[in-house]
Amino acid sequence: MSKNWHERHRDDFTVGQRVADATAHLLGSWPFIILQTVFVAGWILLNLLAWAKHWDPYPFILLNLMFSVQAAYAGPVLMMSQNRQAERDRYQAQSDFETNVKAETEIELLQAGMERIETQLARIEAKLAARE
Repeated sequence: MSKNWHERHRDDFTVGQRVADATAHLLGSWPFIILQTVFVAGWILLNLLAWAKHWDPYPFILLNLMFSVQAAYAGPVLMMSQNRQAERDRYQAQSDFETNVKAETEIELLQAGMERIETQLARIEAKLAARE
């Protein structure tokens, strides 16, 4: 069975492109946002309410450092995914163009065939009319 343009394009992905897409998919999901919110809330609560030792007291410098590292890696990975998405859009546009050109050619051939049939039908009708 032949593959469509999307399957052919996806087969050409490198490991890095697959990782970037998976990461973008994860970072752009509600489960990630909810999980991160729960983690941050837990981190803050544990450090505010800790009886013995605050490993990251207010203003939560370690937490801010973790967010900075996350952003430093997430930003470029998200850009890679967006660049790949733009490449996919160009690939789709080219595929659509090729499909449209092929369809136009086939329509022109059908129209030429219909014109030949109409011409032959007109000749047959003229011959039949001449016999009467």
